Amino acid sequence: MTSLANIDQATPAEIGAVTGMLELHEVDRLFPADLPEPGQWEQRYPPRDLPAEAQVTRLAPSPTGFIHLGGIYTAMIDLSVARETGGRYFVRIEDTDQSREVAGAYEQFDRAFGYFRVVPDEGVGAGGDYGPYRQSERATIYLSYAREMLRSGKAYLCFATADQLTEIRTRQQQLKRPTGYYGEWALWRDADDEAVREQLEKGTPYVVRFRSPGRTEKRATFTDAIRGELSMEDNYNDVVILKSSAGVQLPTYHFAHAVDDHLMRCNLVIRGEEWLSSTALHLQLFEALGFEPPTYAHIALLMKQIPGGKRKLSKRKDPEADVDFYIRSGYPAEAVLYYLRGLANGRLAEIALPEAIAAPISLAECGGAGPLVDLVKLEDISADHIATLSGPQIYGALAVWAGEFDTELHAVIEAHPDQTLAALAVERDGVDNPRKDLRKWSDFREAYGFFFAKLFTPVTADDPRLGGLPPELVRSFAGDFVATYQDLDDSVQWFQQIRDLAAKFGFAANAKEYKKNPEAYPGSIREASQLIRVGLTGSTKSPDLFQIARTLGRDEVIRRISTLTA
Repeated sequence: MTSLANIDQATPAEIGAVTGMLELHEVDRLFPADLPEPGQWEQRYPPRDLPAEAQVTRLAPSPTGFIHLGGIYTAMIDLSVARETGGRYFVRIEDTDQSREVAGAYEQFDRAFGYFRVVPDEGVGAGGDYGPYRQSERATIYLSYAREMLRSGKAYLCFATADQLTEIRTRQQQLKRPTGYYGEWALWRDADDEAVREQLEKGTPYVVRFRSPGRTEKRATFTDAIRGELSMEDNYNDVVILKSSAGVQLPTYHFAHAVDDHLMRCNLVIRGEEWLSSTALHLQLFEALGFEPPTYAHIALLMKQIPGGKRKLSKRKDPEADVDFYIRSGYPAEAVLYYLRGLANGRLAEIALPEAIAAPISLAECGGAGPLVDLVKLEDISADHIATLSGPQIYGALAVWAGEFDTELHAVIEAHPDQTLAALAVERDGVDNPRKDLRKWSDFREAYGFFFAKLFTPVTADDPRLGGLPPELVRSFAGDFVATYQDLDDSVQWFQQIRDLAAKFGFAANAKEYKKNPEAYPGSIREASQLIRVGLTGSTKSPDLFQIARTLGRDEVIRRISTLTA
């Protein structure tokens, strides 16, 4: 069969023998008269001037939905492989299904790529010599290659109606045959020329279908960069490559991806394993178009543990599947990337974060089993990372996050930077085992909000967090604390104030003594100190009480404990 590679040298008779449907001039009349020939696109997008070993990778999201965490996972691998080999990483937007486009998708793409530091070398907004990078803006290119497929007989016009297609599928199911448009079921594959002309004269809408060379018993074999040599059932369906002729003709994903990956000179396609079953078709399209196919690398999908097993991480069911979940929650990008890199290559989880972030990702080390996304593990990693940051580093990152997602908090910390840094220093500065109660920036309110008067809700004597102590006792204890309080520098002497008051009000000196005779005491020194802790922080759990009091200052300590006396 004459190939697209040498179609320009074929004679009209040879071309007619291949098509078996329409004459060359009849095919050309279906397209704009000034439509460029494929050779012009080949000149417009020449091979890239890169080292021989360079890998050109791409991410191809669709604006029919927001970026899944798996998209960032893939982009991270794309970027690492391209950088390591001296190649390029670009983002192409696959927006040919414009009826399903989601408002705000492009803004979310930019937000996600920027936050997780996978900004492409080329793409929408970034520019590049191989654009445009939206498929909807490349329609003319696809028409050139679709026309060439029709000229060479590797594609044909199909006028089958939706009802006919439904009837074919129903009949195939009844006969327990594979469903699809192929062989005897492909109504227009070998249609008579006159029947085709008649439909064109009527103005009947049509699609352009690929004339698949596959047979149901044939197998396709290829080498996957992650999974090694694979064999699968070859494609035998005559898939649509150009959608309905009514209106603007846009390609299907399968056809557009082959044309674009070739012209954009992508030689390594890293994608989710859900595309494995399409690989046979894609290889057929590359061959029919006369293109060298890229190397495919199918990564395992991110998974979630559920009772009884695991399943694919779902954006519909799992909030953590959406990258905006991590941005809104304020997970540091470094922590998330470190975690994802460890999922891709297990060895990276065993080294320190800075080294792991800088290390290359190896496709050979990407496993075939779907890695589990565990938020508990991620939060541990994130807490460890934040614990290594200085107060000013935390303040800077927190201010950026709060400026977008918690404007009240942002106003408070901007107005009180010294107070914020002092709060962050409690049990962090100069200690071997710093606090790890910040796992993400949205935790700051709960963990540190009490340091700020504007964010603190005063506690009353009947608050259940006081452990059931009689309100009258709470009021009296708090009143004496306020009357005698001294802002001492020594932690032991400072805490002795609480011990003295506890003894005065009949609290046991320790928990052991209280446990022996609980009826004799309102509580132990623990309950007495909790009374002050809750009064100052609104929580039964907090950092060192002495450091909290010193950070708040005498006036604020007295103001807060005074509310317990009301």
